[in-house]
Amino acid sequence: MEYLEVLKKDKLLATIIKEPLKLNKQENDLYLQLLKAIARQQLSTKAAATIWLRFENLFNSHYPDAIQLLTFHDSQLRAVGFSYQKVGYLKNIANFHLQNNLNSLQTKRMQTEKLIEYLTQIKGVGTWTVEMVLMFSLNKKDIFPVDDLGIQNAMKMIYKLPESKKEMKNTMLFIAQKWRPFRTYACFYLWQYKDIKPILNKH
Repeated sequence: MEYLEVLKKDKLLATIIKEPLKLNKQENDLYLQLLKAIARQQLSTKAAATIWLRFENLFNSHYPDAIQLLTFHDSQLRAVGFSYQKVGYLKNIANFHLQNNLNSLQTKRMQTEKLIEYLTQIKGVGTWTVEMVLMFSLNKKDIFPVDDLGIQNAMKMIYKLPESKKEMKNTMLFIAQKWRPFRTYACFYLWQYKDIKPILNKH
């Protein structure tokens, strides 16, 4: 596999690569994936699933149609479990989708950097949120979320990064250059490593 050949050239990263990755099925509905990303933020998997199901049940088709979403009073969306802030963000996404069509061919053909810049115009949608959607839903192969705490912690363990936040991020970006064009895959290995490292240390 080409991505393994590239990533294993980094000798330190190679030490945590145990087996090939299985990626999620690619999703093509960018509008829906952005809604899901906002809905799930700062919630446990179980709580997020419960709230999302209640949200879907507000719609006759069980699909959060943008026009219908905007007709709901904030209190209706609050009742399914969303905070006031999330209600606003979900409506911002719906408004943007109606004005620009997030699922247009033009949007899907955008280069990654341009797409991140484009989507972060939506109030409530930050760079990290877009990066997660690109990695986990759209299967973009070369994303590197430098601000992700899990990635930062894993790289601190492996690469002994500088303490200064600015220097640390610059060093992370420099290290990640060798993983191109497969930085997403490297991140999946780093997340796995972060999760299992404390367990391995007990043995």
